[in-house]
Amino acid sequence: MEKAPAIELKNICKSFAGKIANNNVCLTVNRGEILSVLGENGSGKTTLMNMIAGIYFPDEGQIFIDGKEVVIRSPKDAFKYKIGMIHQHFKLVDVFSATENIILGLNEKGSFNIKEAVKKVKEISDKYGFEIDPLKKIHEMSVSEKQTVEIIKVLYRGADILILDEPTAVLTPQETQKLFAVLRRMREHGKSIIIITHKLHEVLSLSDKVAVLRKGEYVGTVETAQTNEAELTEMMVGKKIILNIDRSEPENCTERLVVKGLNCVDREGVKVLNNISFTAYSGEILGIAGIAGSGQRELLEAIAGLQKVNEGEIIYNNPKTGTQDNLRDKTPMQIRELGVRLSFVPEDRLGMGLVGNMDIIDNMMLRSYRKGKSVFLERKAPKDLAEKIIRDLEVVTPDARTPVRRLSGGNIQKILVGREIAASPTVLMAAYPVRGLDIGASYTIYNLLNKQKKKGVAVVFVGEDLDVLIELCDRILVIGSGSITGIVDARSTTKEEIGLLMTKAKDSQGGGSDE
Repeated sequence: MEKAPAIELKNICKSFAGKIANNNVCLTVNRGEILSVLGENGSGKTTLMNMIAGIYFPDEGQIFIDGKEVVIRSPKDAFKYKIGMIHQHFKLVDVFSATENIILGLNEKGSFNIKEAVKKVKEISDKYGFEIDPLKKIHEMSVSEKQTVEIIKVLYRGADILILDEPTAVLTPQETQKLFAVLRRMREHGKSIIIITHKLHEVLSLSDKVAVLRKGEYVGTVETAQTNEAELTEMMVGKKIILNIDRSEPENCTERLVVKGLNCVDREGVKVLNNISFTAYSGEILGIAGIAGSGQRELLEAIAGLQKVNEGEIIYNNPKTGTQDNLRDKTPMQIRELGVRLSFVPEDRLGMGLVGNMDIIDNMMLRSYRKGKSVFLERKAPKDLAEKIIRDLEVVTPDARTPVRRLSGGNIQKILVGREIAASPTVLMAAYPVRGLDIGASYTIYNLLNKQKKKGVAVVFVGEDLDVLIELCDRILVIGSGSITGIVDARSTTKEEIGLLMTKAKDSQGGGSDE
């Protein structure tokens, strides 16, 4: 039996300062259906969803709910039509409990009855299979728990149409599976769910249909069961893309970075790194795998001089001078000047690494500008560098003078990663360099890292996707609760082996050799 349309978009158009974000987009989502919306960075996915959620208002076009035309001018209007959006960046009050956040802003007569609200939150959780403590404070929660609060918040308000923007971007594989189980239960209860995502294997495993946007225009909708990754990629990009990583054999490997007995303690006195020892070689890619928050960030920041080291050595074999330097004795600036670069792509790309109000050219100069003098003025103009990154990484921008804050998240990220690679480092630590990037851009970054490896750079790659780690890296260091639980050969390991090492108890440290 044909399902009834829950929401239909007809010829939706939206422009910002003369730049077209959406052009004549048509889209239909049925009751009891999960629709994935795919598209490259800057293709207009989030803009389109923001119009359904009442954050933007379309310049042209019509929106129909259950066959009737509606006007959505605000999020309040969207809730009136039972539409709720869960954004990438959560909008929660840290000092409030889950329930207090869920009922915050509700226009109810009289005083709130917290007991009744807690009861209703538990009912929603039981119905769909959420795991949440209604009285737990937000600041005590993991990322997946915070996301659960955001989802329950819109369900509490009666949402039947849910929009999730990159819901798995910061989740572990285990948390992703739990979320998908919940979404499938929602579908069984007749909810309509729209998901914006870049992860094709997730699209194929979860959704009923896939709608594709390209450069702000609607390409088409296909049945998930009748498509594959190659076809979806071609629809997104407009041309065939070979989805394979060209991993070369390591050559002329020498010890570039030797970490011995590294221990770090955070401000609360909690040990975040416990007796870490490993070697990174020139001409190889060393992957780092681990459940989020296992110490990956602290390890890279310790090497880069941004995290206080309590014990241990970080020996850098300088290929230019032939000398050995203990990076523990150096400042972050001295470490960078030696050729050890950290490209960390945070959840908030503009909160770390780039200045939103500055244009792309000025952001190129940030890393090298010291005391009124820029090394780029002596070597290569920052304008040429900016234009090279825009060209090589296919950054969608009017020009190099565009303020970074006007770019989509993925395009900001390309600039962040491209700038570090352009500095010709001898050690390149790339943490989450493809977080939130579409498939085409992701493979561009993987190939850039491979080119660095072929140039003799020691590449340290922290990633979230185990399939990519196995396909891209030469060796994979697995970290759990601040300790190394194993170092494996990426060519012979399996996801299952890495998964077991990721969840290994921290007191059972082993496999820390480089063999």
